[in-house]
Amino acid sequence: MSDAPRGPVTTVRVEIAGNKYTLRTDADEAYTRRCAALVDERMRQIGGQAQMDARKTAIMAALSLSDDLLQQQEKFREQALALAGRIEEALGGERSGESG
Repeated sequence: MSDAPRGPVTTVRVEIAGNKYTLRTDADEAYTRRCAALVDERMRQIGGQAQMDARKTAIMAALSLSDDLLQQQEKFREQALALAGRIEEALGGERSGESG
């Protein structure tokens, strides 16, 4: 929850896959609930596809969310490199235009 607005440590009660958890966090309560809802949703998707115990479902949900994160990071990296290339090209075009 590193991108969440930070504040004092509070407790937030959430429900994930039918189990209630009390989380201690310095993240915003709404953000914490969104995170828990995402995990709950992914666990329900995976649990509905195969009859697994809660531990295996949680591990599969974590792997699925990690895959989503890594794919987004790679997409962001590619976009950043493309943007940097465009900036260099634009700056290079200005420089060659000034000297000529």
